[in-house]
Amino acid sequence: MNSAIEILGITGPIYLAIALGYIATRRGLFSSADMPVFGKFAVNIALPALLFNALSQRSVGEIFNVQYMSAYAAGSLLMMGLGLWWARKVQRRSLSYSSLMAMGMACPNSGFVGYPIMLLTLGPVAGVALALNMVVENLVLIPILLAVADSDGDKVGHWRHALVNTFKGLLKNPMIWGIVGGLAWSLSGWQLPAALGRTVNLFAAASAALSLFVIGGSLVGLKVQGHKATVWQITLGKLFFHPLAMIAVLMWIFPVADPALRSAALLSAALPMLGIYTILNQRHGHGAVSAAALLVTTVVSFFTLSALLWVLRHNPI
Repeated sequence: MNSAIEILGITGPIYLAIALGYIATRRGLFSSADMPVFGKFAVNIALPALLFNALSQRSVGEIFNVQYMSAYAAGSLLMMGLGLWWARKVQRRSLSYSSLMAMGMACPNSGFVGYPIMLLTLGPVAGVALALNMVVENLVLIPILLAVADSDGDKVGHWRHALVNTFKGLLKNPMIWGIVGGLAWSLSGWQLPAALGRTVNLFAAASAALSLFVIGGSLVGLKVQGHKATVWQITLGKLFFHPLAMIAVLMWIFPVADPALRSAALLSAALPMLGIYTILNQRHGHGAVSAAALLVTTVVSFFTLSALLWVLRHNPI
């Protein structure tokens, strides 16, 4: 009983913050149009500050854990491959629709949902895990899936164009620059001046609550009707099969030595899909099903993540 209460003490605040964002937006305190503005602040200011803060205060040896990055990439690529195979070969879907399904199953919301959960369960290692996740997601997972989606049809060389545009976009991504800046500061061996360090801490501290609030507000108005079969397939893939794929990789392919990072990889795999999931799939006409999958997976993840945390507490991997 005590263990269950402790788990709810971790997941409860996370999903209460999401619920607060939903209720405040549903009741008209904020509009749905406000959420992208809050999201921009989180993505462009708060999360980069968090990443810089997490990395600048550690040595590069602590940060660059090749085992963790390899395990996280391998588990996610395995799930991505399974998702593409299921959608393309079994469901007979188009490449863009197959990419939508695979992205929902293999690309977690590391920043908005994952970091707050890992911070409460794993402590300071959460920032490092977030940075390493961001590198894998932005340099490997998302570019591959966008290239697959954009190769739909007979557009010769279109996937190459998509990859180039994706990597160009990375150069403008403040979170990538937060990672680069944090690593550079770590290498320099310098200490931030007290006033500047406190300023970075202030913005970094805003990231968790604001990110969760934005997730909740963004769920307002999303509907599931007409897409139930696909939505439940994506939800099952993301919350059940992705963690299983990660366990298989951690046990038999890349056995990460640090127990905290092992838990971080597994928790990351068990998260709902990334917050910009709907936006990335709108340009191919799959916005409605993406939004429905995001809604259902986020709600169901409260129960699956709580169960996983309970299991990890009694049987650490």
